[in-house]
Amino acid sequence: MKEIIKQRIIIGLQYLRDSLKWVAFAVISGVVVGGVGTAFSFCMAAVTQTRAKNPWILWLLPIGGLLIVGAYKLLRDENSTGTNLVLSSIHSGDSLPLRMTPLIFISTLITHLFGGSAGREGAALQIGGSIGNKLGMSFKFDDKDRHIMTMCGMSAAFSALFGTPMAAAIFSMEVVSVGIMHYSALVPCVIASLVAHGIADYFGAESELFPLDDVPSFAINSAVKISVLAFLCALVSILFCVLLHQTEHLYKKFLHNRFIRVAVGGCIIVALTLIVGDQRYNGSGIDIIAHCMNGQVAPEVFLLKMIFTALTLGAGYKGGEIVPSFCIGASFGCLFGNLIGFSPALCTAAGMAAVFCGVTNCPISSLLISFELFGYAGMPYFLLAVAFSYMFSGYYGLYHGQKIMYSKHKTSFINKMAK
Repeated sequence: MKEIIKQRIIIGLQYLRDSLKWVAFAVISGVVVGGVGTAFSFCMAAVTQTRAKNPWILWLLPIGGLLIVGAYKLLRDENSTGTNLVLSSIHSGDSLPLRMTPLIFISTLITHLFGGSAGREGAALQIGGSIGNKLGMSFKFDDKDRHIMTMCGMSAAFSALFGTPMAAAIFSMEVVSVGIMHYSALVPCVIASLVAHGIADYFGAESELFPLDDVPSFAINSAVKISVLAFLCALVSILFCVLLHQTEHLYKKFLHNRFIRVAVGGCIIVALTLIVGDQRYNGSGIDIIAHCMNGQVAPEVFLLKMIFTALTLGAGYKGGEIVPSFCIGASFGCLFGNLIGFSPALCTAAGMAAVFCGVTNCPISSLLISFELFGYAGMPYFLLAVAFSYMFSGYYGLYHGQKIMYSKHKTSFINKMAK
């Protein structure tokens, strides 16, 4: 009996030691990555404001692209696959080079300064992942613990940039392997996310919030409308993923030289902007989302945002796809709401959640980010939109490094990479 009690005490002390270890290192990760993420957030705001005040700077986009390619060539990181490398490192155990942090930091700022159509979460995941991985190496963690530190860093950076700590904590665990979540990383990711959010909030980094007013009562009729919207958003998410990957493929097929590719891509974006007549599709698209929440959208907005983003990222400019996917979902949802006469603001929010889920294959994160961005009043609508979008979006995704472990329709182990 004494021996059993002794063993239980030893096991309990080991659990306590491990718990305290992860709390401490999660706080460190949150502070370090949260600080870098907050600085990046302020820099993003500054370059976006600079471009808004100086629209002529768009003409320099091809030059900005050359600077990006030159920086990657100078640091011998030309073949970096960005966020895919971060996800693959968690599967394979490969280390992430710390040089990813300054490279993606600066190149994303250049893309936004000169008018490329891209988001910022790609930078967040790469900055957080590379710093987290480096912290794990510095603390001499083994491969499995270093993977947790990588996810901690991803959560912290996402939280600092987006101001959505709940979704950030879960997203880094959910996006790696669809159907399987590494719950061993839950406490570290939650703490790192909350600490990073606290740092961003302390220094006054702004979060994008879109509170919903006058949400319609949930009934069978309204549920059917949102379900139809979710199905259509799943198709939109597939189209966006295919367009992104095929555009990159075509660029590489016809323009082998990276410098020529990015310069040509920049010229195409400049030409399209002149044809459109304004710069609403340049940058991340946050302003479009704000207009959609007020029920204002043109029919072609969601498609043009897809095209601008695919042409920008496919050419070699840096950034992310998630905020553009928000913009695409918001504009499509608003259009749907206006066409059928059903709460354009609610359809905007549900469309954002549905397209985000479709392109990331992350239903839990999609639901949480809906609550953080729009509040809980639209909960049943978000729940339906996310569920149906996840079911009908197939096995497409933004990241080829993402593994689909289980089928979306059966309890079958499939273990395939996202298309």
